[in-house]
Amino acid sequence: MINTTLLRLVAWLLAAAVTFVTLGPQDVRPHPVIGQQGDHALAFLLVGIAFGLAYPQRRWTASVVAVALIGLLEIMQLWVPGRHARFEDFVVDALSACVGFALSAAADRMMAQFGEDPTR
Repeated sequence: MINTTLLRLVAWLLAAAVTFVTLGPQDVRPHPVIGQQGDHALAFLLVGIAFGLAYPQRRWTASVVAVALIGLLEIMQLWVPGRHARFEDFVVDALSACVGFALSAAADRMMAQFGEDPTR
């Protein structure tokens, strides 16, 4: 119970941080560390992993909602001074989040295998 609550809190805090950095004032945006696309990929990979682990029974639904919200986030940048909406950014962000969801599913499967009785 506590692990699920903590994972959900972390997932939503990551989503809030990505949203703030994406739509916030220019002076709060971090400078790219591993390149613009690399930073995008890492951020959304972490969001996908966090939500995938936090909501394992709703992983497919959460991934579809995540892709839709990533698209909305990209479109919202049209109204933010100094920002731009690019399809390329949407693709990188959405694919990275989906990879994060897939990694969380793989981690769940691995943990389930390790938890099985090896004598059966």
